[in-house]
Amino acid sequence: MVEPRPVREQVELDTVTYAERLHYVPGLARPRFPPWQRGWHDPWHSPGPRYEEMPLYKERGCFICHQGVRMLEGVRQAQWLTKTKLVEGLPPAVQGIVDNPALGLQELEERAKHVVSHARLWDTAEAAPRREKYCPVLFENLIHICRSMSGKYPSLSKRMLARNCRIAATWERESILLQVRGLSGILMNSMTPIPPVASKEEILATKEHVLETFYPIAPTIDLQEVNVYKELNDTGFRDGYPYSHPHTLFFLESASVRTDRFRPEQLRAKMLMFAFGNALAKAKALHGNDPKVLEQPVVVQSIGTDGQLFQFMVFQLNTTDLVSNDGVKNLVWIDSDQNLYERAQCVPEVKKRVVVVRKTWEIVMEILPFHQSWGSGSWHRAAAGFKPAEVDICLIFTQADVSEGTSS
Repeated sequence: MVEPRPVREQVELDTVTYAERLHYVPGLARPRFPPWQRGWHDPWHSPGPRYEEMPLYKERGCFICHQGVRMLEGVRQAQWLTKTKLVEGLPPAVQGIVDNPALGLQELEERAKHVVSHARLWDTAEAAPRREKYCPVLFENLIHICRSMSGKYPSLSKRMLARNCRIAATWERESILLQVRGLSGILMNSMTPIPPVASKEEILATKEHVLETFYPIAPTIDLQEVNVYKELNDTGFRDGYPYSHPHTLFFLESASVRTDRFRPEQLRAKMLMFAFGNALAKAKALHGNDPKVLEQPVVVQSIGTDGQLFQFMVFQLNTTDLVSNDGVKNLVWIDSDQNLYERAQCVPEVKKRVVVVRKTWEIVMEILPFHQSWGSGSWHRAAAGFKPAEVDICLIFTQADVSEGTSS
């Protein structure tokens, strides 16, 4: 379609439009009509007030991090925004739980295999179940294993899972006003806080750490800038709630379309931002809004998964003085890209002769022992290359839980 030629407006000359002709005329200007007024308020077609007229409007902009933010620089960007030092691997307190044979976590390997088989193979009639189907089922089954150990470790019964809870945390970084706001994933709360995982010497040693910058990229890239906001610090729970301490955040990337899922680096950045937001909101609720180094650091854990690849994180908030790059830094431990299992697939049965079918069945059982026949027996489902889920389960525990279970 050929676009109409623009009509050049001339000063002191009236613009000739095709308004009176009621149809488009080439060469004449497009008429401009005043906005139509209904004469009554229609909420379905109301343009709403202008931003400048809203009571929460502020001249200073605020950069918001919510569930939909995908950080370009990943964990590096989240480190700068939260003034955090990164330590690769899990902290010794958590790694000691994994390596302790007296806890019997190795005995859960067989149950974890059934959990994966149930989520990927047995819970659906489809040959290849969708990720949005098996990812939540896998999460619920792993949480069920942790709940079943509350008889041996009574403190595990003092936890509560909260879904669709909202978080709000506000802080300043240099001259930038920042907020973590919105839904914060699936949150496990506890009646008692997680004890600090870093000693005071390790906390003081963070003063020498220099935060990495990524100039010329702005640290607020991909964050949403708004002028209508409220400076709020809220944990999402009322005062007096018995399970008031954040324990572990869970993020499920269950979108079946690959482009709709967060990349592992982006997922780890989101985990860090929301773990920091929950810890900061709790610290300000306990110690006030004055920036200072915390005598009792706040620890929040986080687990992210797409149904196969797991990301583990332990965050410790050491200070609420986040304006400058000097002084004590916060700490985060990340154990990234851990495969719970290698693959889950359907193995077809070749039906040529009865003897051949029997041999095929035996071979499948020998190589892939975790199988289930489906329907008329035309498919055998098998989960191969399984890797134990000890790290996933041990993050639910703390050293206090282990000590209590051992003593009981």
